[in-house]
Amino acid sequence: MASKTLGASNKRVIMKHLLPNLAGVIIINTMFTIPNAIFFEAFLSFIGLGLQSPYASLGTLIEDGYQAMQIFPHVLIFPAVILSIIMICFNLLADGLRDAFDPKMRD
Repeated sequence: MASKTLGASNKRVIMKHLLPNLAGVIIINTMFTIPNAIFFEAFLSFIGLGLQSPYASLGTLIEDGYQAMQIFPHVLIFPAVILSIIMICFNLLADGLRDAFDPKMRD
């Protein structure tokens, strides 16, 4: 409000005041959305609505492993562990970024 009173344009107010304060929130929300997108893609591929069999996806690899679980259990275990590790890593990264960017979290 003070910069607007002093004659700053809307563009300057947005660039200097609004965007720097929103950047952390946007980055944090994006980082928390990435594991969800990875999981949904894998789930849709697993049930047959995503990528189909010739293309590589964690969901298709897990589905192939599910088909051969009785004979070759490692075919199911490796893609499932990789999917879990990817999701845990992105969540840990998002938690670290939230701690770094959110001023309310700083003690």
